[in-house]
Amino acid sequence: MSVEAPAASTTSVRPFVVNRKDGGIAFLTLNRGERFNPLSLEMIAAIEVELDAIARDPDERAVVLGAEGRGFCAGHDLKEMRAHAGDEAWQRRLFDDCSRMMVKLTRMPQPVIARVHGIATAAGCQLVAMCDLAVAADTATFAMPGINVGVFCSTPAVGVARNVGRKRAMEMLLTGEPIDAETALAWGLVNRVVPAGELDEAVAHFTEILLARSPAVVRRGKEAFYRQIERPLEAAYEETGRAMAANLSLEDASEGIDAFLGKRPPRWGGR
Repeated sequence: MSVEAPAASTTSVRPFVVNRKDGGIAFLTLNRGERFNPLSLEMIAAIEVELDAIARDPDERAVVLGAEGRGFCAGHDLKEMRAHAGDEAWQRRLFDDCSRMMVKLTRMPQPVIARVHGIATAAGCQLVAMCDLAVAADTATFAMPGINVGVFCSTPAVGVARNVGRKRAMEMLLTGEPIDAETALAWGLVNRVVPAGELDEAVAHFTEILLARSPAVVRRGKEAFYRQIERPLEAAYEETGRAMAANLSLEDASEGIDAFLGKRPPRWGGR
């Protein structure tokens, strides 16, 4: 699998992804709302280009991933996939590119928050699962319905099963039935469910907290979390023990402890 991000398409004047920066937060918006923001090759490439740029920018402290239109993301573009039926090399490229983009969400130094205002199905549900945090409107729904059209959602299952567990993931995969936002919350797919009108406020709750934390500690902590999460127990403890020891050598760790003991706000300086 290639490790280089493909160049974003220039075939359309309207960008596939809009990046708005505001006070250390990068707001990425999927911009094909009239089609429920399908993860076509061009959309995947556009997302990846933006993620790579944000990852290199020390001034960006968090990412909010949202979408235009009535839904968040309806998964892969079925029309595009059908147009390449029988072309296994093209199909493999689609899933390789998408998988690489999904993994990058976990490898970015900044936390990524999914802002889910409507349907998130198939690879769109996977996209929510791969973000570090997720906030959903109470009108949002989630599904892995590929089985309904003869395409088992095998790659979306990778992320979703790591959030909700095997039995619940298999229920979604085998039935294709959607779950509502409250069920997604109970199953662990999202962190918060709020009325649609309060979605931005709920996202801001997380971004304000992140902006108040040490960026160096957040970056190292996220990296350590994803390194250990799939490892056996003893190896996970070995990994995180090294991570915590390195964390304590940071100036921000000394500052944070001194501030706590001194009952004053910390003054973070690390990157």
